[in-house]
Amino acid sequence: MCKITLTPFTNMATRVWNRFIRHSGRLSRRPLQRGFSSASSQISITDVPLSKPPPGVLPPKYTSPSEHKNDTQVTTLDNGLRVASENKFGQFCTVGVLMDSGSRFEAAYPSGISHFFEKLAFGKTSRYADRDTILQELERHGGICDCQGSRDTLVYAMSAETHGLRTVLEILSEVVLRPEFTDQELEGARTAIGFELEALKMNPNPEPLLMEMIHRAAYRDNTLGLPKFCPTENLQLINRSVLYTYSKHFHRPERMVLAGVGVEHDKLVKLAQEIFINKKPIWEENKKIIDPSKGSDSSLAQYTGGTETVEADLSDVSLGPTEMPELAHFVIGLESCSHKDSDFVAFCVLNMMMGGGGSFSAGGPGKGMYTRLYINVLNRHHWIHNATAYNHAYSDSGLFCIHSSAHPDKLRDLVEVILQELVNTTGSIHPEELNRAKTQLQSMLLMNLEARPVVFEDVGRQVLSTNYRHQPEYYYEQIAKITEKDIIRVAERILQSKPSVAAYGNLNKLPALPEIQSALLNKSGRVSRRFSIFR
Repeated sequence: MCKITLTPFTNMATRVWNRFIRHSGRLSRRPLQRGFSSASSQISITDVPLSKPPPGVLPPKYTSPSEHKNDTQVTTLDNGLRVASENKFGQFCTVGVLMDSGSRFEAAYPSGISHFFEKLAFGKTSRYADRDTILQELERHGGICDCQGSRDTLVYAMSAETHGLRTVLEILSEVVLRPEFTDQELEGARTAIGFELEALKMNPNPEPLLMEMIHRAAYRDNTLGLPKFCPTENLQLINRSVLYTYSKHFHRPERMVLAGVGVEHDKLVKLAQEIFINKKPIWEENKKIIDPSKGSDSSLAQYTGGTETVEADLSDVSLGPTEMPELAHFVIGLESCSHKDSDFVAFCVLNMMMGGGGSFSAGGPGKGMYTRLYINVLNRHHWIHNATAYNHAYSDSGLFCIHSSAHPDKLRDLVEVILQELVNTTGSIHPEELNRAKTQLQSMLLMNLEARPVVFEDVGRQVLSTNYRHQPEYYYEQIAKITEKDIIRVAERILQSKPSVAAYGNLNKLPALPEIQSALLNKSGRVSRRFSIFR
């Protein structure tokens, strides 16, 4: 028989375990209760409804919004440069320059200049030897930089620690006013743009390409219809002389806004006066590099409507070894309004109400599962792969469009489904549907403006366009005021415009533009059927 020797440690462990066993049964028979006691009585927590605060607990003290409100301040300098800022708590700031410059202003120049500016940004300047020198200078203040161009705006932005504000402004003034554009940088930009154009054609998601096509169809050969991406044939046409000539006419102080978030306004204005006013643009030092035959263009956008199609074999497009279904893409666009128009907010609510997305994307109601394009299109027609609404607003026009895709054999049916959904926007709207769209738009607005870079862009774009910035509360209230009549009015407004159509893929079943226009005008949404013995 084996004998077990108990050590002092095992004896203590045995006593603790036996004590736990004896008392656990006693505790398990005792109901768990917690209560709030007072001098007069004791109240069980289970008797307090969730709609009332616990008794005896002091109510929380909330911070008043008025105590920490920072309105946007705007100052115009002697040379016309507008300085706009909004202070924000934190150790970092976002500062940048926004300009009335973009692809819409390139009518007298080779298209693609703004695309080149993106690739050449933060390169060699009169003061900094190369891009690495600028990045090393920024790293001392934990900074990053970026340049983005759109159809109507060019943005140079930087985020860094607030105490490095002077350095940030020095770099900004150099990259905006005194870029060198060396031969090596130009060749690198051409190569990068060439690869980007190839990637656009090979991308399984052709949305950027389709948005380019629908703008080209909607604003044929003018302003917003000019290419945002540099065409391949223009890569060798854009050189230092073209870039400097364009900069001379469009990168002028009166067309710029120096915006900052997280900085004191007086300090920003003082530094701007020291750095930007006294710095002479590099293109004014050598008149020989400027082409005198070129000038500036301030044309208003002319909506034309029309068709832009690209036949392509998309049967072998995939993200990897897993095959994707062959799709034909269809985008229909209608003229909406500019962001200065009184109906702008109503169009935003209509866009949110239409919503949409992909049939295989995950998400809940907050992502738009109860929008019209989900409920009436994707949920009812299993063969539709995608249906998404967009509203592009500019300073003098706007474009409301729906991008959809399905198998090429179902393209005609797809067009009819989308047209019927557009026509139905002029019908009755359920109050719950409208309130959901308004709430989602308000939530998206406030959530996006929690990010400092988004606030910076909002401040800059509004001041660039109107010399003033509406606070988020203004738009929140404007959204709340939108009624069913407003939505129906703007829906009828867009249906009066000539449709614009962009299509990509196998387009054998695509209806002609007159058929689409007729379906919208007669408010049926039905495309006339062609007789075929093979159907």
